[in-house]
Amino acid sequence: MKEMMQLFFTFLKIGMFTFGGGYAMIALLRDEFVDKKKWITNDMFLDMVAIAESTPGPIAVNSATYIGYQISGFWGALVSTAAVCIPSFSIIYVISLYFDRFLELTYVGYALEGIQACVVYLIFSAAVRMTKEVCHTFFHKVIVVLVFAAMLLFSLLAVSFSAVFYIVICGLAGVVQYLVGSLYRRRSEK
Repeated sequence: MKEMMQLFFTFLKIGMFTFGGGYAMIALLRDEFVDKKKWITNDMFLDMVAIAESTPGPIAVNSATYIGYQISGFWGALVSTAAVCIPSFSIIYVISLYFDRFLELTYVGYALEGIQACVVYLIFSAAVRMTKEVCHTFFHKVIVVLVFAAMLLFSLLAVSFSAVFYIVICGLAGVVQYLVGSLYRRRSEK
Protein backbone atom coordinates (compact mmCIF):
# COMPACT_ATOMS: atom_id res chain seq x y z
CA MET A 1 0.00 0.00 0.00
CA LYS A 2 2.87 2.37 0.83
CA GLU A 3 4.36 1.72 -2.61
CA MET A 4 1.02 2.59 -4.28
CA MET A 5 0.79 5.83 -2.33
CA GLN A 6 4.33 6.73 -3.36
CA LEU A 7 3.51 6.01 -7.00
CA PHE A 8 0.30 8.03 -6.82
CA PHE A 9 1.81 11.12 -5.22
CA THR A 10 4.96 11.00 -7.33
CA PHE A 11 3.00 10.86 -10.59
CA LEU A 12 0.52 13.44 -9.31
CA LYS A 13 3.47 15.78 -8.67
CA ILE A 14 4.94 15.03 -12.09
CA GLY A 15 1.56 15.63 -13.74
CA MET A 16 1.17 18.96 -11.93
CA PHE A 17 4.59 20.39 -12.66
CA THR A 18 5.42 19.30 -16.19
CA PHE A 19 4.22 21.55 -18.95
CA GLY A 20 4.70 20.95 -22.64
CA GLY A 21 3.73 17.32 -22.89
CA GLY A 22 5.63 14.10 -22.47
CA TYR A 23 8.93 15.21 -23.98
CA ALA A 24 9.29 17.87 -21.31
CA MET A 25 8.44 15.20 -18.73
CA ILE A 26 11.29 12.86 -19.74
CA ALA A 27 14.00 14.73 -17.84
CA LEU A 28 11.87 14.88 -14.71
CA LEU A 29 10.94 11.18 -14.96
CA ARG A 30 14.58 10.15 -15.29
CA ASP A 31 15.65 12.31 -12.38
CA GLU A 32 12.83 11.02 -10.18
CA PHE A 33 12.88 7.29 -10.96
CA VAL A 34 16.47 6.54 -11.93
CA ASP A 35 18.49 9.02 -9.86
CA LYS A 36 16.39 9.76 -6.76
CA LYS A 37 14.15 6.76 -6.10
CA LYS A 38 16.22 4.18 -8.00
CA TRP A 39 13.03 2.30 -8.88
CA ILE A 40 14.29 1.47 -12.38
CA THR A 41 17.72 1.29 -13.98
CA ASN A 42 18.94 3.65 -16.67
CA ASP A 43 18.60 0.89 -19.29
CA MET A 44 15.00 0.27 -18.20
CA PHE A 45 14.36 3.99 -18.47
CA LEU A 46 15.71 4.12 -22.03
CA ASP A 47 13.52 1.11 -22.90
CA MET A 48 10.55 2.92 -21.34
CA VAL A 49 11.14 6.01 -23.48
CA ALA A 50 11.42 3.87 -26.63
CA ILE A 51 8.24 1.95 -25.81
CA ALA A 52 6.30 5.04 -24.72
CA GLU A 53 7.30 6.88 -27.89
CA SER A 54 6.51 4.07 -30.28
CA THR A 55 3.13 3.02 -28.86
CA PRO A 56 -0.13 4.92 -29.42
CA GLY A 57 -1.07 7.52 -26.86
CA PRO A 58 0.59 10.35 -24.99
CA ILE A 59 4.13 9.68 -23.83
CA ALA A 60 3.24 10.82 -20.30
CA VAL A 61 0.47 8.25 -19.95
CA ASN A 62 2.52 5.47 -21.55
CA SER A 63 5.48 6.25 -19.28
CA ALA A 64 3.32 6.29 -16.16
CA THR A 65 1.75 2.98 -17.15
CA TYR A 66 5.14 1.39 -17.84
CA ILE A 67 6.82 2.56 -14.64
CA GLY A 68 3.75 1.77 -12.51
CA TYR A 69 3.65 -1.74 -13.96
CA GLN A 70 7.39 -2.25 -13.35
CA ILE A 71 6.98 -1.21 -9.71
CA SER A 72 3.62 -2.75 -8.71
CA GLY A 73 2.10 -4.66 -11.60
CA PHE A 74 -1.40 -3.95 -12.92
CA TRP A 75 -2.55 -1.85 -9.95
CA GLY A 76 0.65 0.20 -10.02
CA ALA A 77 0.06 0.91 -13.71
CA LEU A 78 -3.54 1.93 -13.03
CA VAL A 79 -2.67 4.18 -10.08
CA SER A 80 0.27 5.84 -11.88
CA THR A 81 -1.72 6.47 -15.05
CA ALA A 82 -4.65 7.96 -13.13
CA ALA A 83 -2.35 10.14 -11.03
CA VAL A 84 -0.48 11.61 -14.00
CA CYS A 85 -3.79 12.42 -15.76
CA ILE A 86 -5.61 14.04 -12.82
CA PRO A 87 -3.80 17.42 -12.85
CA SER A 88 -4.09 18.08 -16.58
CA PHE A 89 -7.70 16.90 -16.66
CA SER A 90 -8.58 19.15 -13.71
CA ILE A 91 -6.81 22.18 -15.15
CA ILE A 92 -8.36 21.77 -18.60
CA TYR A 93 -11.80 21.25 -17.06
CA VAL A 94 -11.55 24.47 -15.03
CA ILE A 95 -10.19 26.39 -18.03
CA SER A 96 -13.04 25.12 -20.21
CA LEU A 97 -15.55 26.61 -17.76
CA TYR A 98 -14.00 30.06 -18.06
CA PHE A 99 -12.19 29.78 -21.41
CA ASP A 100 -13.21 33.16 -22.86
CA ARG A 101 -12.35 35.07 -19.70
CA PHE A 102 -9.16 33.05 -19.26
CA LEU A 103 -7.78 34.10 -22.68
CA GLU A 104 -8.42 37.78 -21.91
CA LEU A 105 -6.04 37.76 -18.95
CA THR A 106 -2.76 39.45 -19.90
CA TYR A 107 -0.76 37.57 -17.29
CA VAL A 108 -1.93 34.23 -18.63
CA GLY A 109 -0.39 35.06 -22.00
CA TYR A 110 2.89 36.10 -20.36
CA ALA A 111 2.93 32.95 -18.23
CA LEU A 112 2.36 30.72 -21.27
CA GLU A 113 5.20 32.46 -23.16
CA GLY A 114 7.54 31.84 -20.22
CA ILE A 115 6.46 28.22 -19.98
CA GLN A 116 7.14 27.74 -23.73
CA ALA A 117 10.77 28.78 -23.26
CA CYS A 118 11.13 26.38 -20.34
CA VAL A 119 9.62 23.52 -22.35
CA VAL A 120 12.19 24.01 -25.13
CA TYR A 121 14.97 23.77 -22.53
CA LEU A 122 13.47 20.64 -20.93
CA ILE A 123 13.12 18.85 -24.26
CA PHE A 124 16.63 19.85 -25.35
CA SER A 125 18.26 18.79 -22.07
CA ALA A 126 16.47 15.42 -22.15
CA ALA A 127 17.58 14.89 -25.76
CA VAL A 128 21.22 15.72 -24.98
CA ARG A 129 21.31 13.49 -21.92
CA MET A 130 19.67 10.54 -23.69
CA THR A 131 21.95 10.93 -26.71
CA LYS A 132 25.00 10.69 -24.45
CA GLU A 133 23.62 7.56 -22.79
CA VAL A 134 22.53 5.80 -25.99
CA CYS A 135 25.58 6.45 -28.20
CA HIS A 136 27.79 3.55 -27.07
CA THR A 137 28.53 1.95 -30.41
CA PHE A 138 29.38 3.22 -33.87
CA PHE A 139 25.97 2.03 -35.11
CA HIS A 140 24.16 4.12 -32.49
CA LYS A 141 26.22 7.19 -33.33
CA VAL A 142 25.50 6.79 -37.05
CA ILE A 143 21.75 6.45 -36.42
CA VAL A 144 21.67 9.57 -34.20
CA VAL A 145 23.66 11.62 -36.74
CA LEU A 146 21.51 10.45 -39.67
CA VAL A 147 18.23 11.17 -37.86
CA PHE A 148 19.46 14.59 -36.74
CA ALA A 149 20.65 15.42 -40.27
CA ALA A 150 17.35 14.25 -41.79
CA MET A 151 15.31 16.27 -39.28
CA LEU A 152 17.40 19.37 -39.93
CA LEU A 153 17.24 18.97 -43.70
CA PHE A 154 13.49 18.33 -43.74
CA SER A 155 12.91 21.30 -41.43
CA LEU A 156 15.00 23.65 -43.59
CA LEU A 157 13.27 22.47 -46.77
CA ALA A 158 9.84 22.58 -45.10
CA VAL A 159 9.21 18.92 -45.98
CA SER A 160 6.60 17.21 -43.84
CA PHE A 161 8.01 13.92 -42.53
CA SER A 162 6.22 12.20 -39.67
CA ALA A 163 8.15 11.16 -36.58
CA VAL A 164 6.51 7.75 -37.00
CA PHE A 165 8.66 7.18 -40.07
CA TYR A 166 11.83 7.95 -38.10
CA ILE A 167 10.79 5.38 -35.49
CA VAL A 168 9.94 2.71 -38.09
CA ILE A 169 13.11 3.30 -40.13
CA CYS A 170 15.36 3.24 -37.04
CA GLY A 171 13.59 0.13 -35.73
CA LEU A 172 14.17 -1.62 -39.06
CA ALA A 173 17.82 -0.49 -39.02
CA GLY A 174 18.18 -2.04 -35.55
CA VAL A 175 16.67 -5.33 -36.73
CA VAL A 176 18.95 -5.39 -39.79
CA GLN A 177 21.98 -4.64 -37.61
CA TYR A 178 21.00 -7.48 -35.26
CA LEU A 179 20.50 -9.95 -38.13
CA VAL A 180 23.81 -9.01 -39.78
CA GLY A 181 25.58 -9.28 -36.42
CA SER A 182 24.11 -12.70 -35.65
CA LEU A 183 24.96 -13.92 -39.15
CA TYR A 184 28.53 -12.69 -38.70
CA ARG A 185 28.80 -14.41 -35.29
CA ARG A 186 27.55 -17.71 -36.75
CA ARG A 187 30.10 -17.59 -39.55
CA SER A 188 32.95 -16.77 -37.17
CA GLU A 189 32.00 -19.72 -34.90
CA LYS A 190 32.37 -22.19 -37.80
